[in-house]
Amino acid sequence: MSDTIVARDGMAVTSSDRPVSIPEDMAEVRVRFAPSPTGSLHIGGARLVMYNVLFAHGEVPRLGKRGSFILRIEDTDQKRLVEGSVQNLMDGLRWLGLDWDEGPDVGGPYGPYVQSERKHSYKEAAGHLVATGHAYHCFCSPERLQAVREEQQRQKLPPGYDRHCRNLSPGEVQAKLDAGESHVIRFKMPLEGETRFIDLLRGEIVYQNDKIDDLVILKGDGFPTYHLAVVVDDHEMNITHVTRGPEWIPTAPIHVQLYKAFGWDAPIFAHMPLILSPTGGKLSKRHGGVSLNDFREAGYLPEALLNYFALLGWSLDGKTEIYSFDDLLEHFTLERVSSSPSTFDRDKLDWLNQQWINHHLTVEDLALRVLPILIGAGMVADGPVDETHPQFAQVKEASALLKDRIRFLTEAPDLMSYFLQDELEDYDAALLVPKKVEPQQALTALEAVQEMLPELDLSNVENTEAKLRALADDLGMKAGQLFMPIRVAATGRTQSPGLFETLRTIGQDRVSTRVDAAVTKLREYVTAA
Repeated sequence: MSDTIVARDGMAVTSSDRPVSIPEDMAEVRVRFAPSPTGSLHIGGARLVMYNVLFAHGEVPRLGKRGSFILRIEDTDQKRLVEGSVQNLMDGLRWLGLDWDEGPDVGGPYGPYVQSERKHSYKEAAGHLVATGHAYHCFCSPERLQAVREEQQRQKLPPGYDRHCRNLSPGEVQAKLDAGESHVIRFKMPLEGETRFIDLLRGEIVYQNDKIDDLVILKGDGFPTYHLAVVVDDHEMNITHVTRGPEWIPTAPIHVQLYKAFGWDAPIFAHMPLILSPTGGKLSKRHGGVSLNDFREAGYLPEALLNYFALLGWSLDGKTEIYSFDDLLEHFTLERVSSSPSTFDRDKLDWLNQQWINHHLTVEDLALRVLPILIGAGMVADGPVDETHPQFAQVKEASALLKDRIRFLTEAPDLMSYFLQDELEDYDAALLVPKKVEPQQALTALEAVQEMLPELDLSNVENTEAKLRALADDLGMKAGQLFMPIRVAATGRTQSPGLFETLRTIGQDRVSTRVDAAVTKLREYVTAA
């Protein structure tokens, strides 16, 4: 017998061994993600999609079964809909590489996959529950409901509907309906006993029925609430496993009772761990961007995000940190998902992003990913985002040199500017004077470089380095003391990739023009001093 380990608000969680996630007699596994199009997709939702896809397309086929992932849009809360959210959501998921087998844009055998197009199903379902005595019409006005809430607060009672309309006689109900009184339909929750269900991550969860409200299942405008719609949709779409956030645990017993009232088998539930902020509360915008769009716009790679999402609640061996999506498809199992909350660590995500850019992208791939950003910044010409772009070769060369320095794709315009643009941003002439070198000495050195440049073939890196080192010896300078003013003259900065590779990539003409400008700048600086 299981021991109770948590109990509050009528709920108890028992410490039982996790059940088998896929019954042996289950031929097909079907999971879904059903977001409301009320804004940008939160990273918690994106992680949930990833878990569903990994389960359906990785774990399930390994067990010799067929798995399908369904995208369904829950748009019954019409007042909160945000135009463009559905397309934005689908674009974001496809950017991550998370695709669906059935959905609003690809169709499937159980469509439509948008709730507002399924109203007839919910109306029929609600009518069936009323006819069988499992639901009832509620005619309470908003003013009465508010008065009930205020009285409960005054008496320090738990909030909830007082079931005023639950025991109206059939004649009273019909009279009110005939009079055209506005109403909703509420589910008639059992008043005695308990509701039990199995959570794959938490074991058995038990709720006392008398602690659960008679919730509205069909609103006055004919639209269902989440509770009715999700049960009807999951049943009609043959959903076998429901994975969702832990915030839905308190409503799970209502859904279980709805399944019983309809005479349907309930799916298997798995409530995923919460993602907490670094301070332990709910992860929100005040902790930085938390929507998928925020991370995409900030220059994160989808591979790095998926990698990090996996680490927020799942682990293979407690030590492996870098996973490709193929790795996750091979190794992921629901059994290894923790029920405990995970803390969002942006530093860890940033590190993963840099690891992916520095060590797991080819130079060609990196160049293709930064190309649209460079186009958007006006740094290269508009054109096809592929190898046929007229400046792709330049971008590729710059990417090769900067690959180990880029942390986010959005850093590319700044880091690559001196490779791709003719004009440098203005810089302080003092940067042309290295430490322990007098301004006049630096000027003499840079003038010597200016004279030598026509003889140098910058495309020959080894030869360029040898000649400039020899020049430093002739000038009685350390090599670094000569190289610094050359670097600043060519890039406008004191730091860059390897100097000679940088000069080669910038090109002979641009380097010559920039050194000429630097000599002029340094002469003015020496004169002013």
